Amino acid sequence: LSAGVCCCCAALRPRYKRLVDNIFPEDPKDGLVKADMEKLTFYAVSAPEKLDRIGAYLAERLSRDVFRHRYGYVLIAMEALDQLLMACHSQSIKPFVESFLHMVAKLLESGEPKLQVLGTNSFVKFANIEEDTPSYHRRYDFFVSRFSAMCHSCDPDPEIQNEIRIAGIRGIQGVVRKTVNDELRATIWEPQHMDKIVPSLLFNMQKIEDIDSRIGPPSSPTAGVKEENPSVLAENCFRELLGRATYGNMNNAVRPVFAHLDHHRLWDPNEFAVSCFKIIMYSIQAQYSHHVIQEILGHLDVRKRDSPRVRAGIIQVLLEAVAIAAKGSIGPTVLEVFNTLLKHLRLSVDFELSDRRSSAGSATLSIGSKESDERIVQNAIIQTIGFFGSNLPDYQRSEIMMFIMSKVPVLGTASQSLDPSNLGDLGARRIQIMLLRSLLMVTSGYKATTISNALPAPFLDPLLSPSLMEDSELRQLVLEILHNLIDRHDNRAKLRGIRIIPDVSDLKIKRDKISRQDVSFMKKHGQQLYRHIYLGCKEEDNVQKNFELLFTSLALITIELANEEVVIDLIRLAIALQDIAIINEDNLPMFNRCGVMALVAAYLNFLSQMIAVPAFCQHVSKVIETRSVEAAYFLPETIFKDKCNLPKSLEKDEKDLFFLTNKIAESLGGSGYNVERLSVPYVPQVTDEDRLSRRKSIVDTVSLQVDILSGNNTEDKVDNTEEITFEALKKAIDNNGLEEQEKEKRRLVIEKFQKAPFEEIAAQCETKANLLHDRLAQILELTIRPPPSPSGTMTITAGHAHYHSVPVYEMKFPDLCVY
Repeated sequence: LSAGVCCCCAALRPRYKRLVDNIFPEDPKDGLVKADMEKLTFYAVSAPEKLDRIGAYLAERLSRDVFRHRYGYVLIAMEALDQLLMACHSQSIKPFVESFLHMVAKLLESGEPKLQVLGTNSFVKFANIEEDTPSYHRRYDFFVSRFSAMCHSCDPDPEIQNEIRIAGIRGIQGVVRKTVNDELRATIWEPQHMDKIVPSLLFNMQKIEDIDSRIGPPSSPTAGVKEENPSVLAENCFRELLGRATYGNMNNAVRPVFAHLDHHRLWDPNEFAVSCFKIIMYSIQAQYSHHVIQEILGHLDVRKRDSPRVRAGIIQVLLEAVAIAAKGSIGPTVLEVFNTLLKHLRLSVDFELSDRRSSAGSATLSIGSKESDERIVQNAIIQTIGFFGSNLPDYQRSEIMMFIMSKVPVLGTASQSLDPSNLGDLGARRIQIMLLRSLLMVTSGYKATTISNALPAPFLDPLLSPSLMEDSELRQLVLEILHNLIDRHDNRAKLRGIRIIPDVSDLKIKRDKISRQDVSFMKKHGQQLYRHIYLGCKEEDNVQKNFELLFTSLALITIELANEEVVIDLIRLAIALQDIAIINEDNLPMFNRCGVMALVAAYLNFLSQMIAVPAFCQHVSKVIETRSVEAAYFLPETIFKDKCNLPKSLEKDEKDLFFLTNKIAESLGGSGYNVERLSVPYVPQVTDEDRLSRRKSIVDTVSLQVDILSGNNTEDKVDNTEEITFEALKKAIDNNGLEEQEKEKRRLVIEKFQKAPFEEIAAQCETKANLLHDRLAQILELTIRPPPSPSGTMTITAGHAHYHSVPVYEMKFPDLCVY
């Protein structure tokens, strides 16, 4: 009777429950009953409205088996769920999915690693199924949290730990794929989810990298090894996550990276940080690169008070990101990068100087370490600025050149963004050197069609400022920047090193015909270039590199910008440089005087072969041969040796050792050159900044030459101080002598205005006008006083009278004056 009752009760159970029960064998080791599983699948496909009940019943059985630790039946239940999930695609699958996810959650919550891996595998299979309609109520918050926790597994067994972490990473990958393909994919990009997903992936990438760094460089893994390596799997998942990011959620995916690097102190050393951001920059879409750069700049601002090595690590990361994104960066991001970097450059200089002042009495070792750390930051900033600028398109690079030049502290400018006034001389010099170094990197490889585009007046004027000539290193940087911009045919490498070139044709110098724009540029700005070279040769702290760069500058101007008129100006400049060494009004050391003579010899040898005038070449060669025998210290091959015997004095009468103006004029006159201007000595252009400069005023330097050109030669000055003798009185009475002197003065003035370049005449007139204006201003200031009013009062303070005027409408006039 009891057996019949049992059969009767079993027959009364719903069919779906009987089909579900039949798939479970008596012994779980036998596995899923495939025949009964096929019946259950056919029933579910035929009656999809029963799917939710089938799922609920399977979930009930699975929960009971998990609680009772009957893991064999758990495996069978999950296998049945997976098969039903893959076979059924209909509207009714939604409730079944809820039961399925509930069962997966039960497995993930269990403490058994095998069940966690089993649940993860089932979820990954589910994530790869494309649903016909989106689910508006389904959320994956629990799965994100649980998979992220599995990524941080610390199981004592390394194999189990590795297995759980791989399962967690694959689960995160499944969540990302499922939510991205869903209509509600934006939910996964919320900060609370990204704050769990991204650090979990970075944690696994970092841990394996640490192990590899201890063991040694890893060999290239095979396909099977990659699947078992959490680092490779995490990196692939991270790349996939970033590749699916869009404009609106890019920042949410990047910010957790900064939090992870800060929390684990991975900026110093920063190898892992650099690798992370390389992955980011290569994984995201190219048009979103500027978002990442902005985030790095923002984080640099946040950590601006941190140690120098941390800031240097962030800047090096920025350099790597910029190197990848430079070609595609457009818009305000470019200027924002440079502006932020220049701001941090100023901060670094402030920190360095403040540490030096505050640690004046402390140990030398601590001061040196702090300064060296700040130098690391500064070098990283310079490298980043230069690399970013050198990879920009030409139209943007010219703007960046102007932008950086506007930040260089230059004496006499109205406003400076970097505000060097509080830095002092040392701080301002440090800023100048670092900005010029970055500008040198930006200009590297820049090829402008015309020189006026490469050297516009707003850029050239501050670059050639006397403020940037107060130090040997500053002058070297300025000249190297000029070389980058003037050299449009890559001839600079062929001219490296100052020397007497036997045959210039062997250098195979490339050059084009001088364009009209370049000719116009030299007419407008040529005097500035000559002046800079002239003054640069007169500095006492010049070393061999300075002379080499000056020679290269003259040679590049000859190649790129020289027509017949410029050639004459360059020869006049060379003769003026020779006079600097011979006359020595500035009391230069003997090494500098011989260095200038060697510079002139090397350049005129180069110039004579470039213009190919035989008589000129013969004169230059003859002087060089004479020097090699009698005064080898006037040649670059001798004077710039480590041990060179310098002469005690230079004899002005040894004309065979010098390049003579009359000889050069004779040699060039027969070749069509206008040699009349060679008789006019070169006079450097005087600027307003010379009066503001802390250096020796150029007005004092060239005053004698200005007097010569204006007719007041040195002989007249000697005559003015001549002793009063009978012969002197006789000459003074003789009217013919006076008339001849007046005629000579007029002739010199007329010759000057006929032959001298317009720029020189304008410079001299401007100098005289400025001096006259200053004198008039002083006279007017002394003589003009505000008139005292009838009711005004006069007070005397510090010996000066001050009148207090009364407005006209308050003045009281006599009655006779009012009508």
